[in-house]
Amino acid sequence: MQANLEVLEGLVRRLDISVPMGQLETEVQSRLKRLARNVKMDGFRPGKAPLSAVARQHGPGVRQEVLGETLQMRFGEAVQAHQLKIAGYPRFEPKAGQGDAAAEMTFSASFEVYPEVKIDDLSGGKISRPVVSLNDADVLKTLEVLQKQRRTFESTDRAAIEGDLVKFDYQGTVDGAAFEGGKGEDFAAVIGEGRLLKDFEQSLTGLKAGDSKGFDLTFPADYAARELAGKAAHFEVQVKDVQAPVLPPVDTEFARALGVEDGDVEKLKAEVRSNLEREAKRRVQAKLKEQTMELLLQKSTLGLPQSLVAMETERLMKMTEADMQSRGVQTMKLSADMFTGQAERRVRLGLILAEIVQAHKLVAQPEQIRSLIQEQAQSYEEPEQVVQWYYQSPERMQEIESLALEENVVAWVAGQAQVEDVTTSFEELMGRA
Repeated sequence: MQANLEVLEGLVRRLDISVPMGQLETEVQSRLKRLARNVKMDGFRPGKAPLSAVARQHGPGVRQEVLGETLQMRFGEAVQAHQLKIAGYPRFEPKAGQGDAAAEMTFSASFEVYPEVKIDDLSGGKISRPVVSLNDADVLKTLEVLQKQRRTFESTDRAAIEGDLVKFDYQGTVDGAAFEGGKGEDFAAVIGEGRLLKDFEQSLTGLKAGDSKGFDLTFPADYAARELAGKAAHFEVQVKDVQAPVLPPVDTEFARALGVEDGDVEKLKAEVRSNLEREAKRRVQAKLKEQTMELLLQKSTLGLPQSLVAMETERLMKMTEADMQSRGVQTMKLSADMFTGQAERRVRLGLILAEIVQAHKLVAQPEQIRSLIQEQAQSYEEPEQVVQWYYQSPERMQEIESLALEENVVAWVAGQAQVEDVTTSFEELMGRA
């Protein structure tokens, strides 16, 4: 067998593979004979059709099947002989100028190989590691959020302020003419929650039940209703009711509503603190991972197999389309260019991480995988069922193993780079400060 290797531009390689036609035809005839034993053809009983008739109807398909299998086998042998690491899939093309009576046919297999990954010295790299100490104030703030989620509203005679629920009728015009969606009755919105335009909310602030008011505003340039974007409008509103929020007390009933069976408020606070600690740990790990990946991108040199980029681009497009459909969003035509940059980054990082894992023999330990699964499961009401759910699926276990390997890479890089501990409040860590 001949398998000449040619190095083309970048990571592209080409192998010339020769296939003996006599050997191929022998296999074709063998398969046609096996097929003839059971094949059903018009005008013949099952298995009684002559071989010539079977060959006329099924010969081209069988020949293509045998040729494809032979090419893949020969290609695999050639790849092993040349010790190549293939990225993506090969493209086979017959060489020009070969007659039908040739004793052998030569095909060109074009493909890409995985690049050599060079990672520079990381000792000069800097990583900031947030150090967070939760306090009682963080727990109380979270309890306040939970209270707001379970608030009720009661009518009040005072003027509306931020946080109040306002019920009103409205009529809007643009250039003196009514527009679609510009009129409503008994519309209700909480001031400050962003359901209304900011200027609209400000105009409602200070009004009492029974008040009327006219005001002007300009729709934002990026307003969802394109026919109104950037246009000036006039609104007339009549307030029917102003309701002030009433927060439930943090008591036994409140604790039970949040899953504490005996209603112990201190247990509720302990659970809240535990959840915050778990979230803080995740956020710290995410920030370390983000900095680690950026450092590795800066310090690494490698070629990028375009076949892998194309595959990742296609995968990202399909994921986006599926997500849009699941949320009921009308699917628009997506361009591959929208995802190319993200795909290139993901492929580059994947190759870098794979190199580090292999070069430094990093392994996801069973106890590490178990710990990650348990962390994921703690967010659910029945954590043990979630743990079993992970262990029952090889695909889900592979995802967790990948996360564990990423954590190991982050830890390895932290051991090479300069890591500075930075005291950070929980609010700062969560981006709310």
